[in-house]
Amino acid sequence: MSKFLGFLGGLAVLVAVTAVTLGLWAWYNRPLDETPWPRIIQGFSFSPYQEGQDAIRSELPSEAEIDGDLKLLTGKTHAVRSYSTQGTLASIAPLAAKYRLNVAQGIWIDRDAERNVNELRTGIELARKHRNIVRVVVGNEVLLRNDIPMEELFSILDQVRDKVRVPVSTAEPWHVWLDHPELADHVDYLAVHMLPFWEGVRVEDAVEYVVDKMKRLQDRFPDKKIIIGEVGWPSEGRTREGAVASVANQALFLRRFLHRAEEEGYIYYVMEAFDQPWKAFNEGGVGAYWGVYNVKREAKFQFTDAIVRVPQWHLLAGISVAISFLLAAIFYMNSTTLRTRGRLFIALVIYAIATAAVYIVYDYSQQYVTLNTILVGTFLLLGSLGVIAVLLAEAHEWAEARWVNRRMRLYTPEPGASSYRPKVSVHVPAYNEPPDMLIQTIDALAKLDYPDFEVLVIDNNTKDEAVWRPVEAHCATLGPRFRFFHVSPLEGFKAGALNFALRNTDPAAEVVACIDADYIVDPDWLRDLVPPFANSDMAIVQAPQDYRDEHENAFKAMCYAEYRGFFHIGMVTRNERNAIIQHGTMTLVRRDLLERLGGWSEWCITEDAELGLRVFEAGYQATYLPDSYGRGVMPDTFIDFKKQRYRWAYGAMQIMRRHWAAIWSPFDSALTTGQRYHFSAGWLPWIADGFNLSFNIAALCWSAGMVYAPLKVDPPQLLFSVLPLALFTFKLAKLVHLYSTRVGANMRQTLAAALAGLALSHTIGIAVMKGLFTSGEPFFRTPKRAEPHALFRALASAREETLLMVTLWLAAWGIARIPQEIGSPDLKMWIAVLLIQSIPYAASLLVSLVSAFPIPASVLGATEDGYRSAIPQEPTVKSPGEA
Repeated sequence: MSKFLGFLGGLAVLVAVTAVTLGLWAWYNRPLDETPWPRIIQGFSFSPYQEGQDAIRSELPSEAEIDGDLKLLTGKTHAVRSYSTQGTLASIAPLAAKYRLNVAQGIWIDRDAERNVNELRTGIELARKHRNIVRVVVGNEVLLRNDIPMEELFSILDQVRDKVRVPVSTAEPWHVWLDHPELADHVDYLAVHMLPFWEGVRVEDAVEYVVDKMKRLQDRFPDKKIIIGEVGWPSEGRTREGAVASVANQALFLRRFLHRAEEEGYIYYVMEAFDQPWKAFNEGGVGAYWGVYNVKREAKFQFTDAIVRVPQWHLLAGISVAISFLLAAIFYMNSTTLRTRGRLFIALVIYAIATAAVYIVYDYSQQYVTLNTILVGTFLLLGSLGVIAVLLAEAHEWAEARWVNRRMRLYTPEPGASSYRPKVSVHVPAYNEPPDMLIQTIDALAKLDYPDFEVLVIDNNTKDEAVWRPVEAHCATLGPRFRFFHVSPLEGFKAGALNFALRNTDPAAEVVACIDADYIVDPDWLRDLVPPFANSDMAIVQAPQDYRDEHENAFKAMCYAEYRGFFHIGMVTRNERNAIIQHGTMTLVRRDLLERLGGWSEWCITEDAELGLRVFEAGYQATYLPDSYGRGVMPDTFIDFKKQRYRWAYGAMQIMRRHWAAIWSPFDSALTTGQRYHFSAGWLPWIADGFNLSFNIAALCWSAGMVYAPLKVDPPQLLFSVLPLALFTFKLAKLVHLYSTRVGANMRQTLAAALAGLALSHTIGIAVMKGLFTSGEPFFRTPKRAEPHALFRALASAREETLLMVTLWLAAWGIARIPQEIGSPDLKMWIAVLLIQSIPYAASLLVSLVSAFPIPASVLGATEDGYRSAIPQEPTVKSPGEA
């Protein structure tokens, strides 16, 4: 009955969130009724280049293609404005005459003096010959581009005016005419460009903006006729301040403008008839999308019907809802203990992500397909999919850590509940460990409250006898259950030492227990953790790694805060699907299974986690309890902290590569769906750190292009920038919430955990990338009782991170200085992305500095009482066997 009620509750949540999602799609795409497009307009700016042609490379349309374009415009416009007389473009006027279209004949002027002479000669001849040429436009934004001196332009204009009978002008933006009023003395009329998009004007204000500028020009030049040589709005491209390029905004502006132009009596040329993808090279991506018709000569929007932001929104909404419903249902079916709040949280995250993803793909698909858009789109799409996967995994862990009815597999020891007490062999591998510390570990083992156990201390490859001889002597004083071995040479690092111990284990031992050489265990460790082995399917019983030196200084307090999150959040949720990560300390393993599986893998530098996966592949159980039963010591320096995490991440990639088929193929192992999920999703954040390194390098290259050629290299689209920012914010919110409710941390401890975790991002990224493509990294031992680094050595330990931090800051600074562009939301968002991406590197520098100074742990909220122990927990079953 409870499962049925849970099903109904989950279904109700999905129906409610689906309704809200569809409602938001409908609200965003509510129709806007605007004045219809006129039956025929004054004129079009006319560039007849076809798909794949490029004016920059002089790839010109044929006369037949030009004729086809003019024929398409027949009955839709009174005139066209051309821009050049080069090659076949000189045929525009005679071909237009066939369709009774007037022409504003363009003559292109730039820095090429020889071309200018040819353009002028041909243009003058055309104007004299063809009666449908009603005006001549000499040059297009020549002064704006500063192509030739103003005096030279004056001379050219005077020359053309003397040789043709029709009015002559040059075309410039409105402000150029006001800045250089003397230009009006050399023209018969003003050809003015009114493109409010380039001015960053909101589309709602754009028509009034044009009217205002026209009035200023009319007041300044009362005796000159003013013709709007270009007026329009792009359908795609970079946002400029408040000006958003979209098909809906293009339709909105043009339909409003055409209505107002008729009222005001303007003569104008709509910019432009057809999209021109080649313009993206000089004007940025937006330059390709000013046409009323696309490059295939199809109308881009409705001329008379109501305007809708996304005409295909019904289909897109349906796709996003279908994807969301399916994903949410999968999560629900595999998370039966979620409370309603947890289901709602997951649903909201999934629906938001799916809606954003569908819209991003749709928006990007509206661009013209080029090699550049394919390469960039593929890179951004793969990156976005990675971000989405991490977001979903993080959201699922958040919900399962916080909002569940009960824990089905969380083991809770009950003293006296079981009489099962098999012999246990405790293995303590050691290499070059301080003898007094290792003796302290051994003495704690001697106090174990357990009837039948042995301790094997294996010192492997320590060269200095003064290090291992005192330990050997001390073991001899503790009786026959303590055995010491010094083995040199011994291959296989820690795994080799553990395998040596396994070969020398008492034949009567049924359970093998492993601890690191620095751990002081509680007396009831074995008494509480051995009973689950009464279940013949139980192969591993794991307690968390814990530490006893978090009060020594602020650096160790930060490390301690960072460690706790995994053991009190990640391991708890993984345990519910029998998918914990085994750790080589505070772990118990069924001895006969360990031998049957071939012992510890010496090829892997994280042999403990690799063994745990092999145990699951064989179909056995593991259990975890989050209570501390032993405490070791943490790395003393930031570089050792990094080396430890490097080993864990590199080893994880070794495991993933070796066990790829077992994890992903249902036919290669006995792994359950939940185990496959956790071993994939659990490594995702680390893999994301690896690819984030590639992203940052690409972002720096892209940013360099933006700084060097701001008009040619656009920032990434806004929605692509939003995703990494959303992931950073989401993970930060998750950490703050769960550290408070599940780890028992205060705000300073939470901040310390965040900084310590971020400080390792670069190290993890390097380890992941190397681990994916190499296999020979050596085992890094974490030194114990090392001297803290001096300041300069601490700085050196974060030199790579500091370099990347400074480079990202310089990139953001350079982009912020791009002239007239800082108002663009896309640009601002990209600057924010660069700054956010620099935070992990800044954290590395900060943590390395903290490790160099004797800052008291109390600064970060560390007290002798430690973390709050009374963290609310959900009800649990008595033992894993009852689940």
